Amino acid sequence: MVMDASFLSLLPYAILVIAGLSLVYLIHRRIAPVASKNLPPGTTGLPFLGESIQFLRAGQKGHPEKFVYDRMTKFSSKVFKTSLLGETAAVFCGSTGNKFLFSNENKLVTAWWPNSVNKIFPSSLQTSSKQESIKMRKLLPNFLKPEALQRYVSVMDMIAQRHLASSWDNEQEVTVFPLAKRFTFWLACRLFLSIEDPQHVAKFSEPFNALASGIISIPIDFPGTPFNRAIKASNLIRKELRDIIRRRKVDLAENKASPTQDILSHMLLTADENGQYMNEMEIADKILGLLIGGHDTASTAITFVVKYLAELPQVYSEVLKEQMEIAKSKEPGELLNWDDIQKMRYSWNVACEVMRLAPPLQGAFREAMTDFIYAGFSIPKGWKLYWSANSTHRNPECFPEPEKFDPRRFEGSGPAPYTFVPFGGGPRMCPGKEYARLEILVFMHNLVRRFKWEKLVPKEKIIVDPMPMPEKGLPVRLLPHNFICLSNKVFIT
Repeated sequence: MVMDASFLSLLPYAILVIAGLSLVYLIHRRIAPVASKNLPPGTTGLPFLGESIQFLRAGQKGHPEKFVYDRMTKFSSKVFKTSLLGETAAVFCGSTGNKFLFSNENKLVTAWWPNSVNKIFPSSLQTSSKQESIKMRKLLPNFLKPEALQRYVSVMDMIAQRHLASSWDNEQEVTVFPLAKRFTFWLACRLFLSIEDPQHVAKFSEPFNALASGIISIPIDFPGTPFNRAIKASNLIRKELRDIIRRRKVDLAENKASPTQDILSHMLLTADENGQYMNEMEIADKILGLLIGGHDTASTAITFVVKYLAELPQVYSEVLKEQMEIAKSKEPGELLNWDDIQKMRYSWNVACEVMRLAPPLQGAFREAMTDFIYAGFSIPKGWKLYWSANSTHRNPECFPEPEKFDPRRFEGSGPAPYTFVPFGGGPRMCPGKEYARLEILVFMHNLVRRFKWEKLVPKEKIIVDPMPMPEKGLPVRLLPHNFICLSNKVFIT
């Protein structure tokens, strides 16, 4: 995808919308009551669009932190005002801002998603995306808590081996990002839906790229816009999911499927506190959300692990050493288990440092439930509140020499609280955090034991749309372990 072209394709539609909304905006400004004089400093940009273009362009240029840091410098290092995705917003900065938002969940702030999310997930329009999220969090603990995930380690290992054998072995060059997405999507399909056939998984995954790119976008539903493509993709996926759900109902009724085999069976057989069961549309939306969350963030992290291990041979060597020690302790053909994962301490420190520098989750929104004061500024009820991982991850006050790759930051007690937030924090911390840890480590274990590799585009640009990704997908040359690379030439040892 050519990001600048897709972004510029929004502008004609945006101009049409602005022409219709500017007058409404100006009239509203004339009749609206006088706002508090002590709002956070900042600017709300253009009518309707606000600063969304600047926000999105910063990511597409590969420097999402620039939007935040420029305004922290100009307005306030604690909180500043802006307008994003059609909403007036305050951006909370630094570990203090993170702590405030995470600690006041359901007290002063509550979850909020852009309208684009509600329109892509229709069942949330019948209640709200907040209520749908609460339902989901009640369903997930039995499957995503560490004690439940222990039984999935061997399955993850088996799928990782099959994936590498089919897509990496016997290849001289591969493009990492699409393959990482293929692996994590295959894993999510297996564990959430019990789908294992690679061809079925591949067909099912095709619309997901368009969906992921359009979820957090300017909600302009005209042909050719990212938002329009995301809606079309979600409809295709939802249709496939409803067919899967109907088949599972029959299988459960005929005892051909187990009530505990995956999240889909659990959703079909679990009633809420009022004895009501979810309908097919609700289940399809929730599975759709899980598939997005279960593979997009982890595939991004895996891709950047591969990137940094290619750039840092000493770090690669230490990861390989740790993983080979684990492999030596196994019988031939024996799959990884939970105890093996706990031994991958250095590898996980490396993955954490990767997520510090390239956080898959750039930030998230909340909404003010009531008027309150923060850092001496008035935050009105209804304002949208945004926290940014980059306001701490690349902040020298939180991480000295923030551009330096140093896994030692995560030794011992690790970073200070609320500074390292790749999974969010507080009651709304990503419930799939442990699941992501497992799939990242299992993939690292299998990859480094097979290959060393080198980047084919040494200075490949990184873009964020809405997650970070190498512009060309990170093409690499694979060097199986009986090969070494000297001066860009491959020699057999």
